[in-house]
Amino acid sequence: MQWTVHGERQIYRNPWVNLWLVDVEQPDGRRWEHHVVRMRHLAVAAVLDDRRRVLMMWRHRFITDSWGWELAAGVVEHGEDIEVAAAREMLEETGWRPGPLRHLLTVEPSNGLTDGRHHVYWSTTAEYVGHPEDDFESDRREWVPLASVPSLIARGEIHSANAVAALLLLHLMHAGGETQVPFGS
Repeated sequence: MQWTVHGERQIYRNPWVNLWLVDVEQPDGRRWEHHVVRMRHLAVAAVLDDRRRVLMMWRHRFITDSWGWELAAGVVEHGEDIEVAAAREMLEETGWRPGPLRHLLTVEPSNGLTDGRHHVYWSTTAEYVGHPEDDFESDRREWVPLASVPSLIARGEIHSANAVAALLLLHLMHAGGETQVPFGS
């Protein structure tokens, strides 16, 4: 059942996040104002090496006061190609330049509240260029075995929605030692 949008008005705006009140009507006829957070899209990059390890960052998130493994990610600048943004973020945050990137998936981490989309790209090659420009993004950067991803998620060491989805899909694609494209894609 589809909800009907009768209008919307912006109540807060800045370059990263915008808050709107949207006049919606549910299929049962109830009508009310729903808060919607509109955000710029994120580009995410994952690199898997020939030893089936993925480059990750160990970092603290002050908003949730939590530590965890994450993939390089950041906002897509206005007019920037998403794939280019993913490569830029990888280089800035890790010091590694990814090889040719392929789209892996797009996730909407909280689509009941925000229109934010996270576009994940991946590569099987990367070149170390030097110390990361954005060193403040993480305490350390490490090549983490893809085989350990399920247990890291279960222990709560990977909890970023885009990383969980991307890493589980990469794990599934590389199960048994061969790259397999799931779901007939």
